[in-house]
Amino acid sequence: MRYRMLLALFLALPAGPAWAQARARARDLGVAPGVFRPGAANAITDVTGVRVGHATLVEGDSVRTGVTAILPHGGNPFLERVPAALHVGNGFGKFLGVTQLRELGELETPILLTCTLCVWRAADAMTQWMLERPGMEEVRSINPVVGETNDGGLNAIRSRPITAAAVRSALEGATAGPVTEGSVGAGTGTQAFSWKGGIGTSSRVLPGRLGGWAVGVLVQTNFGGILQVLGAPVGKELGSYAFKSLVEPAPGDGSIIMVVATDAPLSDRNLERVAARAIMGLARTGSFASNGSGDYAIAFSTAESVRRHLPRAPGQPAPMVADLPNDEMSGIFAAAVEATEEAIYNSLFMATTVESRFGRSEAIPLDKVVAALRKYGVGK
Repeated sequence: MRYRMLLALFLALPAGPAWAQARARARDLGVAPGVFRPGAANAITDVTGVRVGHATLVEGDSVRTGVTAILPHGGNPFLERVPAALHVGNGFGKFLGVTQLRELGELETPILLTCTLCVWRAADAMTQWMLERPGMEEVRSINPVVGETNDGGLNAIRSRPITAAAVRSALEGATAGPVTEGSVGAGTGTQAFSWKGGIGTSSRVLPGRLGGWAVGVLVQTNFGGILQVLGAPVGKELGSYAFKSLVEPAPGDGSIIMVVATDAPLSDRNLERVAARAIMGLARTGSFASNGSGDYAIAFSTAESVRRHLPRAPGQPAPMVADLPNDEMSGIFAAAVEATEEAIYNSLFMATTVESRFGRSEAIPLDKVVAALRKYGVGK
């Protein structure tokens, strides 16, 4: 009934700018990938302790960018480290901090997302913010983790507009609960499938017989391909997709960062396996990981039993590393795929049109999306 009401609403909306900024999440349009249910907010913050903050920079006719911060818990992430792992689908990107993360299998800072040429400024600002935290007086090494996508199509990226104040705002303003999506934070100037992209998130909670674990995903979408929604060829129906013209193909390059969080007790070994499944969710939406696309997935666990607390007293043994048996991973894999797919849809459906002196990126027209889904019997 809810789907029919929303369908009628969108089909009745007039074409043109009067309704262009009216947005909806995927589930509001009847798009609910997979079989597992989402958490209360259907967001990465459904994983207990995880918080998200945005700083959005829109200045004059040229700056359209921002910062998004993902904090794994409410404590000091350096002194209370969580296991983490990275999976690279296609490595055309600047993902800072990955060599140490892979070597040690742990995350010691929040994760920041921003624009390509702002990575180092964001990392510097977060490092200074971390050094000022209580208990950090003797720290002489920090590994900031910062991912990016290139928003230069809408943003004055060469001006490297990210400031320390913006980074601090995103970090200190991070909250649990619902997450603002679309053209916000690190998604302010991004584009996906030739439409306006942005920030999207989703979650899944496994049934008790599969452990009851929560899996949440947050994405920064800025990539190309041939959009499909639950298998329906929406990109083709809307007439905007990669290689539409062999003479002047629509953009297929770009990047996506996928952040996966879970409260399941996993080591970095199994977290890398979880991160790899996010790529499967990406593929379901129509991405083919083009040559110029940076496709990265980072996964971490917030389970208390796998955290590494510092400092340890002299002679105190290192804690045993908990890890679910391999045979219990399949449900978590499926949840990561489902939540990634839905997070990408949310990033598109919630994004609003953004314009600058460099160009204009239109929000995907939801009435046409609904009509395409209806044509192929999807979303009912």
